Amino acid sequence: MSATQVTVPDIGDFKNVPVIEILVKPGDVVKADDPLIALESDKATMEVPAPQAGKVTAVLVKIGDKVSEGSAIITLETATTTAAASASAVSSAKPETAQPERAAPAQDAAGSDGSNAGKPGTRPSMGLPPPGPIDFDGVHASPAVRRLARELSVDLRKITGTGDKGRITKDDIKRVVAGKAVAAPAAGFGIPDIPVQDFSKFGPIDEKPLSRMRKLSGPHLHRAWLNIPHVTHTDEADITELEDYRKSLDRSAKEKGYRVTLLSFLLKASVACLKEFPTFNASLGANKDTLIYKKYYHLGVAVDTPDGLVVPVIKDVNAKGIIELSKELGEVSQKMRDGKITPADISGATFSISSLGGIGGTSFTPIVNAPEVAILGVVRASMKPVWNGKEFTPRLMLPLCVSYDHRIIDGALAARFTRRLAGILGDVRELVL
Repeated sequence: MSATQVTVPDIGDFKNVPVIEILVKPGDVVKADDPLIALESDKATMEVPAPQAGKVTAVLVKIGDKVSEGSAIITLETATTTAAASASAVSSAKPETAQPERAAPAQDAAGSDGSNAGKPGTRPSMGLPPPGPIDFDGVHASPAVRRLARELSVDLRKITGTGDKGRITKDDIKRVVAGKAVAAPAAGFGIPDIPVQDFSKFGPIDEKPLSRMRKLSGPHLHRAWLNIPHVTHTDEADITELEDYRKSLDRSAKEKGYRVTLLSFLLKASVACLKEFPTFNASLGANKDTLIYKKYYHLGVAVDTPDGLVVPVIKDVNAKGIIELSKELGEVSQKMRDGKITPADISGATFSISSLGGIGGTSFTPIVNAPEVAILGVVRASMKPVWNGKEFTPRLMLPLCVSYDHRIIDGALAARFTRRLAGILGDVRELVL
């Protein structure tokens, strides 16, 4: 058993960020990745997770303190906890809320669908949150409060906060659930909820909580889908020669402990295209009336993990070769699968690639990873007969699916970008220049 000081991890360029919420107290047993405190800068609100399981012995900061990367926040006693202690930690992590007396469709605090509603021994709770306000943009509340509101189907836009500077607190949400809070006037907008059903009435069910990764990525994807007018343009690239070249590099790489995959070539080809079509490497300004062109090329790569897709960012792709990118992709992918993700690993992307080639498919519509304006999706390449002017010959064709923000990019520009990308992938010489 040993005591460890937990410090603020890499939070990007933010410094002297105020602590807005303390999520644990001395004596609490936490698991790895459980939130410890919440921070809020002028640009973002973030939670600091526990680096490992243990027991909180001291909280070294208080609300209002300002911290930066490396600041000590918690003293954690790390030891193998018993099953009972773990169960106690899970139980204590769920907020105790008074429940309405009237009958309502049930849903537990972990975000379940309420399939056990009305059954003896089950605790009634609120239904699923409306998809529309799931992120409650513009509401003055911490991530923990937002998460609790989503779990309990409380619309934060309709609550008057009692915290500092009007901040909505967990107590405010508890009072709403108990029917004691004064709600703000209805905003009059939002997407109607999908009615909750008791699926157990129709047959056996098995209910499991969403993974932490899916809980984090779901709202982000939903927000992007609702805010961006998506269009997807598809094309094909002839990668017959490229695949032969890739295989020759991969044979040598395997002996050295890494692999050369098609993704490295997609990264290089994408950067070449982004340089020719800089609109694809831009973002809308805050007031939606300017376009910010980025002169750096950080590409996000969707990695399939047991908990869902994670999008680590490969920095400065333009300055790296195929071999260097291949080694970095292997290291980053393993890091993501091991759950050793940090904010710096997933921030700063200017364009993203989602590859399903190892699984299959013929095409799909990837969701733009806002504030980016475009994303490349690829599926499995297949041999097809292609007319060369004299005869049909077998060629390895790779489907390309480029989704884009139609406010920024029109169909003609998207078609030119995708066709140029196909041309670069079809000529290995352009990738090694």
